Amino acid sequence: MTRSVLLVDDDPAVLTALGAFLETAGYEVFHEATGQGAIERFTRQLPDVVVLDLQLPDIPGLEVLQQLRDHEAVVILLTGHGDIETAVEAMHLGAENFLTKPVEIPHLRIAVDRAYDKVRLQRAVDLYRSRSTQEAGLASLGVSPQMREVRRQVELLASGAGTSVLLTGETGTGKSFVARMIHELSDRAKEPFVDVNCGGLTATFLASELFGHEKGAFTDAKERKQGLFEIADRGTIFLDEIGDLAPDLQPKLLRVLESKTFRRVGGNREISVDVRVVAATNRDPNSLVEEGGLRQDLFYRLSVLPLHIPPVRERTSEDVLVLIETLLAELAAEKANGQPEIESTALEHLLAYSWPGNVREIRNVLERALILARGCPKIKLEHLPVEICRATRAQTSSHESLTLGEFERQHIEEALHHHDGNRTHTARELGISRATLIKKIKIYDFDTA
Repeated sequence: MTRSVLLVDDDPAVLTALGAFLETAGYEVFHEATGQGAIERFTRQLPDVVVLDLQLPDIPGLEVLQQLRDHEAVVILLTGHGDIETAVEAMHLGAENFLTKPVEIPHLRIAVDRAYDKVRLQRAVDLYRSRSTQEAGLASLGVSPQMREVRRQVELLASGAGTSVLLTGETGTGKSFVARMIHELSDRAKEPFVDVNCGGLTATFLASELFGHEKGAFTDAKERKQGLFEIADRGTIFLDEIGDLAPDLQPKLLRVLESKTFRRVGGNREISVDVRVVAATNRDPNSLVEEGGLRQDLFYRLSVLPLHIPPVRERTSEDVLVLIETLLAELAAEKANGQPEIESTALEHLLAYSWPGNVREIRNVLERALILARGCPKIKLEHLPVEICRATRAQTSSHESLTLGEFERQHIEEALHHHDGNRTHTARELGISRATLIKKIKIYDFDTA
């Protein structure tokens, strides 16, 4: 989708220069020289961002701002009168940012990009909030093309209610959540969903947990016990960290997958179950097979429909925002103290952070922030861990400041170079007359010989 900006200024030179710059930055640009024209253009075109000069010939800029905000426009103000009172009033009326003229082009680019990102992210949130409960669960996976494909595969997997699934991805990427979504979207949704972590348990204990045991099967077996496969009958069992499953249990799991039968520990009676197995690992399954940690036949049986869950650092800011919204709503509901908003500066840091701990780390950070922000209407930067603020600040690079005149000179020079000094073609590209171009060449002392 094309990004769009409405420029509102009564100075044609400013409109031309800023418009040319924003077009090279990938924006579709609309121009208006009056406040009334800006309001009418906005209601017709609905641009993503408005850059509005406060000094207009027909309507005071703050009044234009107020009317644009009534239409939920995201507005950046430009003014040659950068007094604090005007800035405070403008921000109170809902201005997104406030820049003084002459504008430093890199500052304007940053402001417009941030304003557009806010619009784009808000649209993602609106889309997420508009879904039904089941759809919202899917939408919480993300809205980017990459995560929409994951959602599509989840729906596809859910339709194959008896087929085994292997989920791969780093620790904390949400494999357990995806496994539960597959279950809840399938025709097994009303039956049990059993979650088992195969790591950190002895083979004997895990065998008893999975398959149950008969009375007297071992020293502490005082009575018969049902296993989790029996409990999950007609439902789904999620085997997390399948790569840690003890070697002597792997043939038993393979048997359940192939014959849907097993025996309790110490038993000799065949027990039949109808259980869908969803397994997950944070390691490369092919490497596990090569290293002998996972039987090849078990791997093939589990990975009929494999699905990789990408880490958070490979997802878009829209995806991360949806995650934050989802987790924050869940945490607020758990604590029953209302869901606060996130201040824009704090949100920028949350979206810029790489999240090495993935979804699990996001949840922990938000839970901490909710505790620290108790009683505050917004989560602020001070409520976030110091390491997040340091990491995201380090990503911000320095930039070269250019005045409007310096940018105009640079833009004209590049256009002249592109057209090998042909003034007619250059003027046509810049949208100015040939006489104006010649005047600019003299002002900036270009060597076009």
